[in-house]
Amino acid sequence: MSHLIRTDDFTSQEVLDVFADASAFRKSHDSSLLKDKIIITLFFENSTRTRSSFEIAASRLGAQTIHLDVAKSSTKKGETLVDTAMNLDAMLPHGIIVRHERSGVPQILSSHVKASILNAGDGAHAHPTQALLDLFTIYEHFDGEIKGKKIAIVGDIKNSRVANSNIELLARMGLDITLVAPIHFLPSTKLKTTTDLKSVIDDVDIIMSLRTQTERHSSQSYASLKDYASDYCITSELVGDRDIIILHPGPVHRNIDIDDELLSDQRCKVLEQVENGVLIRMAVLKKLLK
Repeated sequence: MSHLIRTDDFTSQEVLDVFADASAFRKSHDSSLLKDKIIITLFFENSTRTRSSFEIAASRLGAQTIHLDVAKSSTKKGETLVDTAMNLDAMLPHGIIVRHERSGVPQILSSHVKASILNAGDGAHAHPTQALLDLFTIYEHFDGEIKGKKIAIVGDIKNSRVANSNIELLARMGLDITLVAPIHFLPSTKLKTTTDLKSVIDDVDIIMSLRTQTERHSSQSYASLKDYASDYCITSELVGDRDIIILHPGPVHRNIDIDDELLSDQRCKVLEQVENGVLIRMAVLKKLLK
């Protein structure tokens, strides 16, 4: 059984195949493609975009989706997560979509179940479908000519599963990545890095802004988010009339990550990313479950 735990679970050609299916789904979708499939969503962290888009994607393909209310599950009675997954698997679902605050949980579960495990985000480790939809948004904007395009990933990179997945996928597909963050938000890396956002603004095609992951900080790094924003908020003044597209995985901290004016700018692709998230997750479900 195939799983999607990390972006490198898909080869580069498989990524392009997923993009082709996503493009086809934009024009029309086969509501019966997965009509005989059952999918369980298992979210141990809050989610708006990821959970909703997976459920809408499954519905558009005709699959039946069952959401396990974790707050009312047997994990609250002391049942281990592995036992929960194995009991769910015994009911013969075809896919289990998992989000968990601990890194590695989807990988662990994948060795105990027959169903396909789809990682909807684990700790600060990985979020593969987010990276796929981010790259798909870039791919469509540039009509597939993405090799050599320059992207600045800005924000709390060290604590971001989105950043980890994007770094692997975008670099593999030929994009030129620069990480932009205060020193305490930068991971150990061989990629280009800078703490000065203004120094890269004239040399990039894409900016990907990230939310500060305050829930994963062991201590407060800034006196306030406004102090952080003074250095790293993507503003209309900073971008000016440059031909740059702006991405963000959400949720966006308005005027902290990106300012209000730029969020309303046609160069901002945040809502396109959300739309593409449904298409990409339809394509991923088709690939793993059909």
